[in-house]
Amino acid sequence: MLVPNKLKPGDVIRIVAPSRSANILSKVVILQATKTLESLGFVLTFGQHIFKSDLQHSTSIENRVKDLHDAFRDPDVKGIITVIGGYNSNELLPYLDYDLIAKNPKVFCGYSDITAIATAITEKTGLITYSGPSFSSFAMEKEQVYQSECFSNCVMQEKKYTLPPSKRWSDDQWYIEQDYRRFRDTEWKVYNEGSAEGAVYGGNLCTLNLLQGTPYLGSLEDVILFVEDDELSSPEIFSRDLTSLLQYCGTIKGLVVGRFQDESRMTQEQLEFILAKHPILRKVPVMYDVDFGHTQPICTFPIGGSVEIRTDKKTITFTEF
Repeated sequence: MLVPNKLKPGDVIRIVAPSRSANILSKVVILQATKTLESLGFVLTFGQHIFKSDLQHSTSIENRVKDLHDAFRDPDVKGIITVIGGYNSNELLPYLDYDLIAKNPKVFCGYSDITAIATAITEKTGLITYSGPSFSSFAMEKEQVYQSECFSNCVMQEKKYTLPPSKRWSDDQWYIEQDYRRFRDTEWKVYNEGSAEGAVYGGNLCTLNLLQGTPYLGSLEDVILFVEDDELSSPEIFSRDLTSLLQYCGTIKGLVVGRFQDESRMTQEQLEFILAKHPILRKVPVMYDVDFGHTQPICTFPIGGSVEIRTDKKTITFTEF
């Protein structure tokens, strides 16, 4: 795999919007996210078209592709963070210049709908990309320390590291009300015991499944899957989407499931019932309720990197990222 140069204080990060536009963010969110990233030592620049918005709260394919190409082409830009998720980043995949990206490898980070672009870049170029906070995520105040530290550990240092669980988590609209939030204690759970090491792939499950049958998703056989879904999911939807991905993979070495949002109505009983359907998941380590997905805070993990998981200690250690 091609590992991008790690970021360091003073580096320029470009904010791009390959899915939803930054026009949906309030001025308060933009200012707070900028402040947080600057406190980590970064200098922020913004894509030319990120505030343009159409009927789908996005902008044209041409505008979004240009901003991405400009970010990878600019030698002063060392990292790229996406504004937010959305629904249409896969529109860009046939029009990206993967040779340009491969010749200018750099940190590329986002989550949710950005899973499509991140996975495609990794498949077409061999470049490790990152599932982690979007630009808007850095505007969250409470539990931002955990989120920023996980991001920094993944994109700013080279020695392997073990991901810690957060102390608490929430599923509230923090971007509307920062002060009054409802937190719950974090508990990573184990469905099936074991340990494994291998390549890590995944992100948003329904988005990843959009790539099946396209040139943008290679073989996922014998990988360790990290998958999550948002509030639009449900036990029924997650079940069939997971089935589809497992059938695509054939065999896997392990599965890690991100924490579900309340609106999905996914209970522990429902999730374990879904997992129990698959004989393959009785043979590999499986953990769930881990700190990634659409609850807060979230960690950062490398798509195409390497990971070791141990359920006896509930540890997730990234070794190539």
